[in-house]
Amino acid sequence: MLGWTLLGLTALSGLGAGAPLCLSQQLRMQGDYVLGGLFPLGTAEDAGLGSRTQPNATVCTRFSSLGLLWALAVKMAVEEINNGSTLLPGLRLGCDLFDTCSEPVVAMKPSLMFMAKAGGCDITAYCSYTQYQPRVLAVIGPHSSELALVTGKFFSFFLMPQVSYGASTDRLSNRETFPSFFRTVPSDRAQAQAMVELLQELGWNWVAAVGSDDEYGRQGLSLFSSLANARGICIAHEGLVPLPHTGSLRLGSVQDLLRQVNQSRVQVLVLFSSARAAHTLLSYSIRRRLSPKVWVASEAWLTSDLVMTLPGLATVGTVLGFLQQGAPMPEFPSYVRSRLALAADPAFCASLDAEQPGLEEHVVGPRCPQCDHITLEDVSAGLLHHQTFAAYAAVYGVAQALHNTLLCTASGCPPREPVRPWQLLENMYNMTFHARGLALQFDASGNVNMDYDLKLWVWQDPTPELRAVGVFNGRLKLWHSQLSWHTPGNQLPVSQCSRQCREGQVRRVKGFHSCCYDCMDCKAGSYQRSPDDLLCTQCERDQWSPDRSTRCFPRRPTFLAWGEPAVLVLLILLGLALGLVLAALGLFIWHWDSPLVQASGGPWACFGLACLGFVCLSILLFPGRPGPASCLAQQPLLHVPLTGCLSTLFLQAAQIFVRSELPPSWAEQLRGRLQGPWAWLVVLLALLAEAALCAWYLVVFPPEVVTDWWVLPTEALVHCRVRSWVSFGLVHATNAVLAFLCFLGTFLVQSQPGHYNGARGLTFAMLTYFITWISFVPLFANVHVAYQPTVQMGAILFCALGILATFHLPKCYLLLWRPELNTPAFFLGDDAGVQCSSGTGGQETRGKNK
Repeated sequence: MLGWTLLGLTALSGLGAGAPLCLSQQLRMQGDYVLGGLFPLGTAEDAGLGSRTQPNATVCTRFSSLGLLWALAVKMAVEEINNGSTLLPGLRLGCDLFDTCSEPVVAMKPSLMFMAKAGGCDITAYCSYTQYQPRVLAVIGPHSSELALVTGKFFSFFLMPQVSYGASTDRLSNRETFPSFFRTVPSDRAQAQAMVELLQELGWNWVAAVGSDDEYGRQGLSLFSSLANARGICIAHEGLVPLPHTGSLRLGSVQDLLRQVNQSRVQVLVLFSSARAAHTLLSYSIRRRLSPKVWVASEAWLTSDLVMTLPGLATVGTVLGFLQQGAPMPEFPSYVRSRLALAADPAFCASLDAEQPGLEEHVVGPRCPQCDHITLEDVSAGLLHHQTFAAYAAVYGVAQALHNTLLCTASGCPPREPVRPWQLLENMYNMTFHARGLALQFDASGNVNMDYDLKLWVWQDPTPELRAVGVFNGRLKLWHSQLSWHTPGNQLPVSQCSRQCREGQVRRVKGFHSCCYDCMDCKAGSYQRSPDDLLCTQCERDQWSPDRSTRCFPRRPTFLAWGEPAVLVLLILLGLALGLVLAALGLFIWHWDSPLVQASGGPWACFGLACLGFVCLSILLFPGRPGPASCLAQQPLLHVPLTGCLSTLFLQAAQIFVRSELPPSWAEQLRGRLQGPWAWLVVLLALLAEAALCAWYLVVFPPEVVTDWWVLPTEALVHCRVRSWVSFGLVHATNAVLAFLCFLGTFLVQSQPGHYNGARGLTFAMLTYFITWISFVPLFANVHVAYQPTVQMGAILFCALGILATFHLPKCYLLLWRPELNTPAFFLGDDAGVQCSSGTGGQETRGKNK
C-alpha cells in the first residue's frame, strides 16, 4: 500500500510539472495471442475530412476520455486473465489498441495493420487465407455502429472475430454480411422494443420520433417506427438531425419539426441519436424556449457528458432512457489511477521502450499523443460509465472462445499449432462466458443477452443524476412511485391525438394516423371485441347485441305461442265460429224435411257446413312450434275443406242461374245435371282438382321449417317458409274460380216478391270471401314475418264467419224465429211439389227463385 501511495504522489508531481506521460505506450502488450483494439481515443477536427483530395493522414486533435477508459478496461481484463489460472493457464494474452478518431478513414489503418502477417506490416494476397496467421487473433471494437459497418465487412472477409462493445445497429446481426461480428451490448432492436413497451405502459400513442443522420440514428429510428406502428403507436412527426459538421441548412428542417411539435398535442419525443446530434437538438430547444416535453433517450446520449452539461438543460422537461445492465467494477478506478501513476514513472516508461519497439507507429502514426498529457481529473467523470463493462466483457468472450478451442483445463492448455482467427468462430456461436460473475451468452446472431435499466434524469446542479425507475428483461417492469414529471402537480403527461373511446365504441380513423379518430357506437347486432378495434364485429347468427355492446348474447327461439294475446283472441273467435257452425248444422238436421233446408240444398248444405267447420279447425295448425308435419298440413287442410264448402255453394248458384236466366227448354235439360249423383260428381271433381293442386304444391315447393336469425332483434324466429309465392297463389285458384262463378251466377238474378231470395245470400257470401282474401294478400305481404301466421289465422276465421253470417245464419234465423215462412210456397216457389228422392242426393226446389 505504501508503494502505491508513493507512486501516486510521484505521478501527481510529474503531472503537475507538465512532464509527458507514457500512457500511450501502455496501450500495447505482447503475448502468445494478441487482441487488436479500436477505440475513440480522440476525435478529428470538423474541417478537412469533407474536403480531402488526397489519401493523406488525418490528425486527431481532440481527446476522448471515455475512449481511453474503455481501452484501459480491455487492458485490465487482459492482465486479469494472464494473472489467473482459469481460462488460459500457461498462456499470455497481449493487446494492441489503436485510436479510430470516430472516423472510418482513420479506423481502416489499424484494421489493415491487424490483418498484416505476424511479424510484419504487410498483407499478402493469397487465394486462400486458411493457413494465414495475422498479427492479432481477434479485434475488440470499434465503439460506433458507423465504424463497425465498415470494419465488420473487412474482418468478415477473413473471418476474423470482432467483438464490439458499443455498436448496436441491428444491421450487424445479419450473419450473411457480418459472419464474424459479435458484441457485448444488446441490439438496437431490443432497445427499440423497450421504448415501445414504455410508451404503451404510460398510454402514449401520439409521439414525435427523431434520429441522428448517421447509421445509428437512421437504423434505430427505422426500427422504432416499425415496432411502434405494429403496436398501435402513431408517429406524428419524424425527422433526422444532421451531425454538426454538415452545416446549418439541413438543421433548419429539424427546427421546423420542433416548432410543429411545440404547437401540436405531442408531449413525447423519442430521440434515437448520437450524443453530438442530441447536443445540437437540445441546444436549439433550450435557446428557443420550447415547452417542456418528455424525451425518451437512446443509450448513446442518455449518459453523455456532452449533453448532460448543457446550460439550462432542466427546461427541456423529463428525460427517460434505457441503459444496459452490467456487473459492477469497483476496482477499475484504482486501476486507472495506477496506470496514470506508472505512466509518470520514467523508469517504467524506459522499460516499455525497451520491450516494445512500436514499429507500427511508423505506419499508422502515434497511438494517442493526447493520452500523454492528461490528468486524473480529465477522466474521473467517466470512471463508472456503463459501457466500460461491455469493453471489459468483450475480452472475456474472446478468451473463453480461445479456451474452448485449445481445450484448456485447470492444469493447462495442450500444446498445438497456433490457433488462427477463423478457428475461434465455431466456438463463439451460442457460447456462454462469465465476466465478474455475470453469465453472458452470444446467440446465433452474435448478440448478447443483457437486460436494460430504465433511468430517469433527476435534476441536480450542475448535471442531472440518474435514478432507476424500472427494468426491461423482455418485459417492462415500471416503478411508478419513482417517476416524476415536468407537469403541474406531477401529473402523468398525456400524449394522445384523440381521447380513449368508451366501451362499445370503435375508432373511425381521420387522416393518415390510426391514433386520430372519431368514436363510433357499435350498432345493434355488432359489438366491440377489443379496445383497439377499428370496426365493430358482427355477432354470430345465433346471437344478438344491443347498441354499444362489448359482447353478444344467445338468441332465444320464438314462434307464435299459444298463450299470446292475439292467439287467445283468435281462439275465442274459433270457438264462436265452431259453435255457430254446429248450431246451424244441428238446426238443419233437425229440420231436415222442411222447405227451407231442402231449398238450401239439403245434404249439400250439411256437407258445406261440415267443411266450413273443418276450415275453422285448420287454424289450430298455426300456433305452437312449427314442425315439418304442421308446415305441410297447413294449406291442404285449409283449402280442401274450403273447396268442399264453396263447391256446394256453386251448385246452388248454378241452379238459381239456370232457373232464372236460361230459357225453359235449356233449364229442364241442365236441371237434371245439377241434381243427384251429377251434383256430387261436381263436388268430387272440385275436391280432386284442389287436392291435386295441393299435392303438386307439397311435392314441388314443400314449405319448410326455418329459423330466421335476423328478422327479430333479440330472438330467432322459427316459422314455416313459403318457397314459392306463385305456387302458394295457385293453391287458391280452385276456390277463387268457384267463388267467382258463384258470384257471376247470382249477382244479376232478380228476386220475386213474396219468395225467399237465395241469390242475395250467395252474392254476399262471395263478396265476403273476395274481400277477405284480397285484403289478405297485401296485408300478408307487408306484415312482419313474425305476424304472418296470425294474419293467416284471422283471414281463415273471417272468411268462415263471413260465409256463415251471410248465407247460413239468416236461414237459421228463419227456422227459429220466423217458422211461419218455412213453407214450400216461400222457399220452393212454382215447383213446390216437385222434389228429388233422397236416394239421389236430397230434394231440390224446381220453382223459380224470385
